[in-house]
This record gives sequence, C-alpha cells and structure tokens, in this order.
Amino acid sequence: MSNQNKDTVEFKLPKMGESITEATILNWMVSPGENFEEGDTIVEVGTDKVDNEVPAPFSGKMIETKFEAQDIVKIEQVIAILEKGEDKANSKADTTKSKTESTSSTPKKQVNIAPTKSNQHQKTSATSVSSTWQNSERGNHFYSPLVEKIAKEYHISYEELARIPASGANNRLQKSDIFNYIEAGRPAQFAQSVVEKPTGFQLPDLKFDKGKGKRIKMDRMSQMIADHMVFSKLTSPHVTAYVEADLTNLVAWRNKNKASFLEKTGEKLTFTPLFVQAVTKAIQDFPMINSSLDGDEIIVKEEINIGIAAALPNGNLIVPVIKNSDKKDLEGLAKTVNDLVKKARENNISSDDVKGSTFTISNVGTFGSVMGTPIINQPEAAILATGIIKKRAEVIEYEDGDKIEIRQMMYLSLSFDHRLVGGFLAGSFLKRIADYLEEY
Repeated sequence: MSNQNKDTVEFKLPKMGESITEATILNWMVSPGENFEEGDTIVEVGTDKVDNEVPAPFSGKMIETKFEAQDIVKIEQVIAILEKGEDKANSKADTTKSKTESTSSTPKKQVNIAPTKSNQHQKTSATSVSSTWQNSERGNHFYSPLVEKIAKEYHISYEELARIPASGANNRLQKSDIFNYIEAGRPAQFAQSVVEKPTGFQLPDLKFDKGKGKRIKMDRMSQMIADHMVFSKLTSPHVTAYVEADLTNLVAWRNKNKASFLEKTGEKLTFTPLFVQAVTKAIQDFPMINSSLDGDEIIVKEEINIGIAAALPNGNLIVPVIKNSDKKDLEGLAKTVNDLVKKARENNISSDDVKGSTFTISNVGTFGSVMGTPIINQPEAAILATGIIKKRAEVIEYEDGDKIEIRQMMYLSLSFDHRLVGGFLAGSFLKRIADYLEEY
C-alpha cells in the first residue's frame, strides 16, 4: 500500500501464494462511504486455487473501489482507496487482536441461528438478561473471520453472537461490538429463550457420544463442500427418481469406434462425452430442467452448461463445466471433457473452469457404485447420477417370444428440486436420457 495523500491509502490486492498472479473480484463486503474496522473483510476474491477473504489492515472508511464484481485483477494491483481512521476498539481488543487476527483466508459461513419458525419469534427472558441486549437476536447472519476467531477465543456460541447488537453496515457485527459486549460482562451469556407460541417442529437438543480417536482437521475445500451440501439439502426438497438403461449397443459401438476415434481426433473416447451428449439432447427436449429458482420466479437458462464431477488428487470432488454443450459435436465434447479431467488430476483447474453450470452429472459408476442419490448442485434444479455399467441377465421380448440374454445395464438416478420440478417432468426427462443412450 502507498499513500495517495495524508488521509487516504491505496489498497492493493495482497499476495496469495507464489503461483498465484491474479484473482477475480467476487464480492465487495464494504461499499464506498461505509466505515470498517481492522480485520473486517473488505473484499472476497477467487483464485484458481481457492476463494479468499481479504481483511482490512486498519480501521477506516472506504472511499472508492477500482473494480467491480467478476473483474480480474493482478496481484499487488490497487483495487480500492481507503481513508485511515482511528481504531475504536478498546485496549482489551488490541491486546486480544494479536491472538485472534490472521491474514490467512477462512471460508465464509452462512450461520443459521434460527432454523425453525418458532425461533424467529423468540424473546429473551428479562430475568436473565438486561434490557440492553433483550431484543437483539438476529437470524441468518454473516460473521467475519475475525469475529469468529474472537468468539472462539472467548467460547461464545453463534446463538450468543446473535444477541449482540451490531453497529456495522447491514446489521453486521464488528470487532468493537463483540469487545464492548465482553467488557459489559456478557449479559446475554446465560439467557434462556422462551417461545411465545410453540408451533411446528423444533430441533431436539441431543447429546451424541462422538467417540474417541485421531482428530483430523478438515481442509478448506472439504469444509466448503460440506457447507454447500448442507445448504442444498436445507434449501431444496430433494426427490430422486430412477430408471435403468440397456447400454449393450452403446458399449459395443464405443468398443468398435474408440480406436478410430483416437486416430482421427487425437482424443480418447470415454463414456462421459456420450452421457453429456444424451443429457444435452434431453435438456433441449425438456428445457424446464435447465432452470433455477429465484424467489417466486423460475429462471430457464438460455445456455446449456454441463458440470461433471471429477476427483482431485487429495480425494475431494470438483465440478468443472462444459460450456455450451449443445453447440459441440462428440469430438468437441470429448476434447473438452479430457482437458477438464486432466486439469483436475493435475490440480490445475481455474476458477473459470468451475463456473456457470446449469446441470450436473455425477458418474458414481467410476467408483464402482451401482447407483447413487446425488445432492443437487445449487442453484440448479436437478442432478444426474450414472451408475456402473454391469452385465446382467435380462428378459428380452421378441416377436417369437421372450429370451434371456446377457446385457450391459446401467442405473440412472435423478435428484430434483421438487419446488420447481414435478414428478412427471423429472420422470419424462430421465426416461428420455435413457432412450438416447439406447439408440446406438
């Protein structure tokens, strides 16, 4: 950072690793004219490795942002102009900061303080908490990494955090808020919430014995995947439909043509581009599957971008995206699939490679699974799982009677968001995929 004048400072995008030269602005957490405190998240950025939250190096005011969301910026490029101000945190905050503040990135968490309807109407007992804190409970709320670190240091739960009055923009809890609360003796620490009119289901307070053993810290990507999956299950009412497809002809066609395909195109012909091609055709027949829900509106996507789950070297799964699959022939699909899988295996996937999917395929058969019940990749409407292709004895109908034959069979399962996809649409779409796969 360098001074523009005695009051303002140029805020540069900090280094995030030796191999990282640029990043994408994902979201500004502080807007021009807003104040912030040291350690508050200024901006969220994405790199080809992970997403990062960039903290404020001091307390002050945002004067100007140089870039907008989705802009790509170079490391150490000026991205904002800040005005330096006084740190309003008390001396205790300054002492604790050295223990709690870190410039390393931690994932953003969407904290669900009140998962049930009844909790949204809680009020704190006046006998156990002063009126200063009585009406300060907040629902779904983002807490900055610094606030979470301080809360962990002082053993403050998310429920207790929700009762602390916030002075930041958009009701955001700031470092000074939490230290003022601690200095006041944590008056809401032992507050007991009472429900005016208990209605609906309430989560039981169960105490599980989680056992003893070696504790392994989840890496950041594993945490992000876990958060995304839980969010998906809480957001979408999942329903799963199943069909089985006879891939005998498709397997024979691939075996017959894969050598000539490789010689002609230079690309290996796996089953994945064949699956992508069938799914793309089915989406064109049933475009409502290629949609997302935004409030009370359904967005039917103009592009067909197919995500394919691929394994990283550390065992985590990532979903690179085949953009505009409807505009690619089989050769183009094979090349794109092979390139993306290679990038994933070499841990060289970029942020652009995993953005913009409108429908996802998870090939659980790769791991030997007969079938699967995948979790929807939000904000998509559905996700397809393809099981292992397995030889089975099947009854085949002929004009002269039924015969038992050895066939190459595969189960397909479609998990769909029942808010915007009905059973008829889901079943018809899934059967159409099977029909296309059986056409070879």
